[in-house]
Amino acid sequence: MSYKEEVLKDVVIKFAGDSGDGMQLTGNQFTNNTALLGIDLATFPDFPAEIRAPIGTLPGVSGYQLRFSSDRVFTPGDACDVLVAMNAAALKSNLKQLKPGGKVIANVDGFDAKNLRLANYPEGVNPLEDNSLGNFEVIKMDVTKMTREALKDITMGVKEKDRAKNMFVLGFLYWMYNRNMENTIDFLRDKFGKKAEILESNIKALQAGYNYGDTTETFTTRFKVEKAKMEPGTYRSIMGNQAVAYGLIAASQKSNLPLFLGSYPITPASDILHELSKYKNFGVKTFQAEDEIAAIASSIGASYGGALGVTTSSGPGIALKGEAMGLAVMLEIPLVVINIQRGGPSTGLPTKTEQSDLLQAYYGRNGECPMPVIASSTPSDCFDSVYEAVRIAVTHMTPVMFLSDGYIANGAEPWKFPKSADLPEIKVNFAKPEDVKDGKFMPYQRDEKLARPWAIPGTAGLEHRVGGLEKQDGTGNISYDSDNHQHMVKTRQAKVDNIADYIPEQQLDSGAEKGKVLVLGWGSTYGSIKSACKELQDQGQAVSHAHLRYIRPFPKNLGAMLKNFDTVLVPEINNGQLIKIIRDVYYVDAKGYNKIMGVPITKSELVEAIKQYL
Repeated sequence: MSYKEEVLKDVVIKFAGDSGDGMQLTGNQFTNNTALLGIDLATFPDFPAEIRAPIGTLPGVSGYQLRFSSDRVFTPGDACDVLVAMNAAALKSNLKQLKPGGKVIANVDGFDAKNLRLANYPEGVNPLEDNSLGNFEVIKMDVTKMTREALKDITMGVKEKDRAKNMFVLGFLYWMYNRNMENTIDFLRDKFGKKAEILESNIKALQAGYNYGDTTETFTTRFKVEKAKMEPGTYRSIMGNQAVAYGLIAASQKSNLPLFLGSYPITPASDILHELSKYKNFGVKTFQAEDEIAAIASSIGASYGGALGVTTSSGPGIALKGEAMGLAVMLEIPLVVINIQRGGPSTGLPTKTEQSDLLQAYYGRNGECPMPVIASSTPSDCFDSVYEAVRIAVTHMTPVMFLSDGYIANGAEPWKFPKSADLPEIKVNFAKPEDVKDGKFMPYQRDEKLARPWAIPGTAGLEHRVGGLEKQDGTGNISYDSDNHQHMVKTRQAKVDNIADYIPEQQLDSGAEKGKVLVLGWGSTYGSIKSACKELQDQGQAVSHAHLRYIRPFPKNLGAMLKNFDTVLVPEINNGQLIKIIRDVYYVDAKGYNKIMGVPITKSELVEAIKQYL
């Protein structure tokens, strides 16, 4: 058959189905295929909270949103052009996100009486049959039936054959968007190479979906998105938690410190533990502890012993680690505490994104307990940001809190990865016996950064006392003296404050140095702020964007930057946390835009929020 080819600039697809339908795998494969073509992309996986919600129900819907474009993109899109709905619940959950005129690719087998009832449709109502989808282009496919037909010569059971449905849909989409399937076939061979029937069923289903598009006369148009105009270089697709793992390995190699991760599994941080456990060849040690407290305690022990100690968690686990973080502050040893934020409080929304642990990172420990705070802004930025967190921890002898969130952790984007030689130096100076003056080691004697020496246990002549009780200045002996306590509290605070002398000044991401509105962001709001500001700047509006990586301490010039604008707007996926700190530190009457729904702020809603101050 001959087809018309239509070139599109920008496409947003949402894959949605039951949590057993393989939507995350399907989305990931389409993402990797897109990245290999040099097309820019952004993704937003959306998981159900239950490990196995009842099949066909609304709480069990798993989604994966992918935006790909021949222009640079910074968000996974506000609304979808295409919705792949494997069942009635998937359609019901996601229909409001579909653009008018958008395509619905519906698996009709998922719209039988049972699935409609489980999705809470009224008796006798089927959205595929009652014209309620009149505003959309509906492509009905009996994916289940066609998958079983494609696999009729394979001896496995019906239930096992049905697991290949997602590959049929993926094959059809590869046909629709004029793609080559080889990367997915290679992936399947790698994953199922030792399971011949499973491998054959997945490849056959993938090819059947492609051939369905190719041989069915209903489909007369194929679509193509051209390569994006990006900086030349070698790119790969990267997810946020992967980038954290690689950043830690890179920092370990550059600093010549063995990497130790003490962790307890928790959504959405567990992938860092899983990823790092693959890299024993780099000397990485991963320890899955019995609880959160044991996890951080083991990491503190590793740091005390001269390793790069890291612990990972999310908000509930960070709360449990609080006392041990205080111990690390008192010991003044390097430690990286990674918080992949999720909806709270308590167990809250385990699989939904939020930025609500900033005040916890700032203040959430007993006593005067200052720790630097670093935040990543995109999946690929996690590499650079966590690398910087390690550099600060090691060179300033302090625990550091690194903040990411579920949106960044599970999202993906193209990453132009650096060469090892181009990474900044991480200099480590262990105390040596020859550094001892007058025959006595002073473990709390400080350098120009106010950092104390890092002395490895067992080094002759460097014996010293450790513990959580207040230290005497210089000697490190236990001290209950009130003047010494005040001095040590002030010194620990000054050490963190002085880090501002060793970090870059704040730069504007876009816009003029002076204007009506500065949109000040941190973390995962980066993409929506950048996109919203660009749209308004293209209209000639006096709006600028600054995004913080260093939140404690702030860059030295931030206060002066804020005073150059009539209004400072702070969008956050919380109830207003950075804004409290900005008001406190700089006496600026900043305005907030807050969304606490477990999903990212969209570009369109942020454009409207900024317009109020223009």
